[in-house]
Amino acid sequence: MLGDQRMILGLDSATSSSTAPDLTRAEEDPSVSRSCVIDRLQVGWAQKGGQVEGLVNCYSKKNKTGSGSRNLAARAWSSEMEGSDEGGEVNTGDLIGGIGRELAISCLLRLPRSYYYDVACVNRSFYSLVRFGELYRLRREAGIVEQMIYCSCNVLEWEGFDPRRQRWFSIPSMPPIECFTLADKESLAVGTNILVFGKRVEAHVVLRYSLLTNSWTTGEMMNTPRCLFGSASFGEKAIVAGGIGQNGTLDSAELYDSEMQTWTTLPSMNRARQMCSGFFMDGKFYVIGGKSERHNEILSCAEEFDLESSTWRLIPDMAQGLNGGSGAPPLVAVVNNELYAADYATKEVRKYDKENNAWITLGLLPGRYTSVHGWGIAFRSCGNMLIVIGAMSAGGSGVIEICSWVPNNGLPDWKIIGTRRSGSFVYNCAVMSC
Repeated sequence: MLGDQRMILGLDSATSSSTAPDLTRAEEDPSVSRSCVIDRLQVGWAQKGGQVEGLVNCYSKKNKTGSGSRNLAARAWSSEMEGSDEGGEVNTGDLIGGIGRELAISCLLRLPRSYYYDVACVNRSFYSLVRFGELYRLRREAGIVEQMIYCSCNVLEWEGFDPRRQRWFSIPSMPPIECFTLADKESLAVGTNILVFGKRVEAHVVLRYSLLTNSWTTGEMMNTPRCLFGSASFGEKAIVAGGIGQNGTLDSAELYDSEMQTWTTLPSMNRARQMCSGFFMDGKFYVIGGKSERHNEILSCAEEFDLESSTWRLIPDMAQGLNGGSGAPPLVAVVNNELYAADYATKEVRKYDKENNAWITLGLLPGRYTSVHGWGIAFRSCGNMLIVIGAMSAGGSGVIEICSWVPNNGLPDWKIIGTRRSGSFVYNCAVMSC
């Protein structure tokens, strides 16, 4: 039983792949990396037109050391961090001598966030900016957002993919809770967190992965726990709607605030539904498709939630012709406020015509992936791209493949941006934007 006990897993250093930033450790002597990164930052700011991601390259190249160096660095880092106060706050008034705090942060904001582990190892001030979320808040205020793809192709394991650098990385495995090993689970990325929802016989369970701590803890329960719901996130907030609760199919919805870790009940939808999908488009939340509780009726309608007026509007036939109900929930994604869907039966990708409330076939989906009525394949938006994540068997083991396409007026032109030996089935997928 998890109860109220918080569970934190450490970094799995045995993996051969690169690892997600564990901001409680250092990989190298801070005295070496400090001067190196500072020099790079100063040069980078002087050369404003250059590539900012080059600022910490020298540290990244040295970020491959043996266990002896790791232990030495950890002791040095522990000593370096002793000066921080109990709340983790440190003096960030003078980050880099010579260019000042404002200009230094301006440089840091424009670094790809995959470099933030290197940044956090420079000094206590940089550590504080990254580890306690300040740098992500400043990025959000400046309108700087990057996407990272997280997927689970083995029951308790998650892997991450940086589409910008086309690199895989590992994060800790989930705690071995029975409901996550024997039953389906839902996942949702919001802010710097991934929420994973499961159901035991007697109760629901929520786990929360934090990018800042690179660890799993117990998450806050919904006001009305549920499974098989529709969901989507926008920045630090997310909405879940419908699903199956203790007393059957739900029409209720809730808003999650990842910074406060709280759930707020929203007005109920017009129709109760389960196995539906959710998305944001044009500043509004939509829930589409699914089934009603009455005779397992497949719903062709959708609903639109206006966050300003807190009202729902029923949209008849918006899901007409989409997969869903008899298989996986509709596979939908939004890029640049345009809605797309993947038809897992015909292997086609479609675009929604807002004016005519109709779907237009654009072309084919990529690959021949293992799926069961749409389960086992992921269709997501990632910045200005649509991505399809699928798995297949090759040489006696599983291979996961990520394909991307930037929608335009032409036919879909899918490109493979990542492959990796893993499981042969995609259980869950989430795209984190921060």
